[in-house]
Amino acid sequence: MTYEVEKKIVSKDFQENISYLSERLGVNKSFDVIQLDLEYAGRNMALFMIDGFVKDDILHYLMRYLSELSPEQLKEDTLGRLLKTYIPYVEIDKSNDLNKVVHTVLAGPTALVVDGIDEVIFIDARTYPVRGPEEPDMERVVRGSRDGYVETIVFNTALTRRRIRDRSLRMEYLQVGRRSKTDVVVCYLEEIADLDHVKELKKSLEAIDTDGLPMGEKTIEEFISGGHFNPYPKVRYTERPDTAASHLYEGHVIVFVDGSPSALITPTTFWHHLQHAEEYRNKPIVGAYLRLVRFLGVWASLFLLPLWYLFAQNTDLLPTGFEFIGINEKGAIPLIIQFLLIEVGLDMLRMAAIHTPSSLATALGLVAALMIGSVAVEVGLLTNEVILYFAIVAIGSFATPSYELGLANRLVRIMLLLLTAWLGVIGFVGGTTLWIILLARMKSFDVPYLYPLIPFNYRAMRDVLFRSPMPLKNRRPTFLHPHDPDR
Repeated sequence: MTYEVEKKIVSKDFQENISYLSERLGVNKSFDVIQLDLEYAGRNMALFMIDGFVKDDILHYLMRYLSELSPEQLKEDTLGRLLKTYIPYVEIDKSNDLNKVVHTVLAGPTALVVDGIDEVIFIDARTYPVRGPEEPDMERVVRGSRDGYVETIVFNTALTRRRIRDRSLRMEYLQVGRRSKTDVVVCYLEEIADLDHVKELKKSLEAIDTDGLPMGEKTIEEFISGGHFNPYPKVRYTERPDTAASHLYEGHVIVFVDGSPSALITPTTFWHHLQHAEEYRNKPIVGAYLRLVRFLGVWASLFLLPLWYLFAQNTDLLPTGFEFIGINEKGAIPLIIQFLLIEVGLDMLRMAAIHTPSSLATALGLVAALMIGSVAVEVGLLTNEVILYFAIVAIGSFATPSYELGLANRLVRIMLLLLTAWLGVIGFVGGTTLWIILLARMKSFDVPYLYPLIPFNYRAMRDVLFRSPMPLKNRRPTFLHPHDPDR
């Protein structure tokens, strides 16, 4: 069942319009929906607004200006005179659809109904409760800007436009959700981005059929990406305006959702989730080193535990001189159970840290270190080797720039552990092969997920592995089909 309603034309009867809007907005049922009955220039008027969304000082100024009008000033072309002369404000509009008026008022603007006019005037004097731009917790840098996206979409688009003063920057507005009517903006550079991708993305957004977007951009991702049983993210999230601007210059398309401080970058590959702004805040050689270290951490978070388990259980596979990789003292429980226990324990610790007040977070870390570390070894629950290697894996997981990619890699690591414990070498090799095939078959929209590794592109793969100097970044990624790839 859809929530769409038929168009309701503004009536010539002023009282009929007022009654309809009052009933649809629930004026007498919701304390924050305000109907203000007025009389200016000998005409009945009414203002409909949401308390908390309105800039009081602006409305006070406009009401004082209207109160000085005389009946003679509104005798001819009343609507035109009000819009062009007597309502001195920047953002004003009109509509002859009362149902559109209802949705617009609920979004924040104020509606002015005037007796004798068959259209309603919108005064967009709204303001939203908002926090100040702060550096995102997930994307911190040593040097660089300290502003980040917030929960108000207009602020986010302004932060982006501040960094891109390009005449071809486009911010296309949509509303998604039958009931929520959530504001969504599709942002791209018209002279660079692939317009076919823009059309496909907008078509996907317009096809979303749901009551609302309670989880903001995450709900959007689930609708436009699909593959709900695939843990790997097909879009990249960012809360940094400079990161979003860099991707726009490359030819990506970004989606902003009102109420969310995260922007969606589309399309993206596996390698986009391994990039971080810190690499570009240092000299190229330093940035290349940081990227290689980050890659090592990510690969360790995926393969170190399954490989160590394989060698610990099959010591004959160890080369000469690497006998120390095995276990000195076996624990009271099987090795695979130890790994699963510590995997679950780390996730429980992570969730506990999220729900713990900041003042107690340090105490929580100390308790966890003592209990999971020394005490677990002393009672024979875990072995020293398990804690050592899992600590390295945990560091690699935390070094993964993308939170979503880190969670996906964690699930793959557990799968590889189980397959290795079950089938040994065949399980490890087979699980790794299946993982590569899964990624190779994935696409973010029409872009292969493992590009430029599969299909292989030497120049693009070189730029993935080594942070290139800034002048070389003017080359647009060819998989985005940019209009001007070399400018």
